[in-house]
Amino acid sequence: MTSSKLPMLAVRIERFPIAGLFTISRGAKTEAVTVVAEVSRGGLTGRGECVPYARYGETPEATLRALQAMQEAIGGGLDRQALQATMAPGAARNALDCALIDLEAKEAGLRAWNLLDRPIPVERTTAYTISLGTPEAMAEATAKAAHRALLKIKLGGEGDPERIAAVRKAAPESELIVDANEAWTVANLERNLSACAEVGVTLVEQPLPAGKDEALARIKRPLAVCADESVHDRSSLAPLRERYDAVNIKLDKTGGLTEALAMADAAQALEFEIMVGCMVATSLSMAPAMLVTPQARFVDLDGPLLLARDRDHGLRYDESLVYPPEASLWG
Repeated sequence: MTSSKLPMLAVRIERFPIAGLFTISRGAKTEAVTVVAEVSRGGLTGRGECVPYARYGETPEATLRALQAMQEAIGGGLDRQALQATMAPGAARNALDCALIDLEAKEAGLRAWNLLDRPIPVERTTAYTISLGTPEAMAEATAKAAHRALLKIKLGGEGDPERIAAVRKAAPESELIVDANEAWTVANLERNLSACAEVGVTLVEQPLPAGKDEALARIKRPLAVCADESVHDRSSLAPLRERYDAVNIKLDKTGGLTEALAMADAAQALEFEIMVGCMVATSLSMAPAMLVTPQARFVDLDGPLLLARDRDHGLRYDESLVYPPEASLWG
């Protein structure tokens, strides 16, 4: 075997400025920090991108080191199936899994959905995120986005009934979903859910902290509740059935598209509704997630819309419609 036949791994950290400020209950940031993995063989290169998630103790530097530690295994021919058992679920495995799928597709001369025998993705309406702020600031931001069909509203605990009422007034026609990012408490849970239901919110994402969400099984939920931080991969699904109506599948949590697709199948079998979500990242992160969209009731792949600039050959966005990736980007 010649050296050109041996796969080679390259990894790097990249930074993309956010347009303005992105704020959730855990804090704010002004840039998206991503880690990119590239696997090359025979003149072809597959790419994958991930966003290390501080909520789970991940950092860009540690993710970079975790990927660099895989160089020998990749050079030895580690494939995507073996990767699932070699690396734990998380951002690092996501970047490498997606890079390997991209490379496989290029080597086979197929689009990724054909390679994986999945439905062909089509354009979908993506949510557009309104950052957490005062009711007045959120209403102002919402008014500028009120032409969009689906808005995702970041909430933060106390004062959320006033925030969601102000948002609804500013966007009377948009479908609203809410993400509390674990900021609610058992004491304000029912009040906040009622406030959301009163203004026609369709779904509330992760109202209580992961591991402290038992109250969701004891109350009558007036609208659908979606697990995010409480759900990671297939193994975490079954225990949540009594607490949640939907699950948010994010590739950085599942550890890649391979597990994300298997998780979507398992979630459907358990009769969960599916949201496919993202971190704030470029189109290279969104592209593999588009393969989950045929099974999703909610699509939240607006990461590139929140950036000051996307990478070259990025996904096509027509207002809130997001289209499948071209081969020049991924897959």
